[in-house]
Amino acid sequence: MFNRQKVLLGLLETFGGELPSTDFQKYLFLYTRLCEKDHSYEFVPYKFGCFSFQSYADKAKLVELGYLENTADWKLTISQKSHIKKLSKGVDKKLDLFKNKYGKLKGKKLLQHVYKGYPYYAINSLVAEDILTEDEFSRVKKLKVKRRQKLFATIGYEGIPVEKYINRLIESDVRLLVDVRKNPISRKYGFSKSKLSDFLSKVGIEYIHISELGIVSDKRKTLETKSDYEALFNEYEKTVLVDERSALVRLHDIYIDKKRIAITCFEECHTMCHRHKVANAIGGIADDTFEVVHL
Repeated sequence: MFNRQKVLLGLLETFGGELPSTDFQKYLFLYTRLCEKDHSYEFVPYKFGCFSFQSYADKAKLVELGYLENTADWKLTISQKSHIKKLSKGVDKKLDLFKNKYGKLKGKKLLQHVYKGYPYYAINSLVAEDILTEDEFSRVKKLKVKRRQKLFATIGYEGIPVEKYINRLIESDVRLLVDVRKNPISRKYGFSKSKLSDFLSKVGIEYIHISELGIVSDKRKTLETKSDYEALFNEYEKTVLVDERSALVRLHDIYIDKKRIAITCFEECHTMCHRHKVANAIGGIADDTFEVVHL
């Protein structure tokens, strides 16, 4: 079991073994932000504020293993013994202190507390305007202002969870993500095509896949040095980007239509990924004001 999953169970046990789903997400958010140096979970702004996709994937696994009941809310099975004892030294005291401070906050009051302290996570909330004061809600609205200028960005997901990746897109007001992987499959949670497109739709970002602009995986297997990567990308530029000119034109047209888009692949550094060649090629099609931002 991953340590983050132990944290889920320990937190739930601390609060009596059963919590409504919305309350549990808020407690998990506050606990990871206030009591952990390295966050067990990251969150995105969703219908009722901060939400962790990874926590629900872990919930499904813990249901499968018999630790949680298969219900909409979060509930420990009665057959399991203490989970708190399985956590690292000192975590039990942190959990007790956390409950003593925040345990009386539930439902609307808990939402208000999180929204006031972390207004970014309320930008997609369906209830923020109803439960916050006018001044408090104005802080939320200021974080959701749409930008008028165009944006062509690139982003890789290496080394970051899907929630942090999505937050980078939201914060840059990216409205459509273009996946330029040849095969959009990943062992990293949340980054295979179906999951990624689903998660993005939940926060109002469109997704499309242009496989023609990808590089076949076999050509990446022997890459070791920077010169290996440069040779591959130079070949890609002279072959794929020439042969798939129509796909580049399509991408350019999408950029003109949607105004703020990002292209994505795996590597964290854009110079170690073919997406920087795609961006350069779009620059050759676009007007003189075209600029690329690497998120």
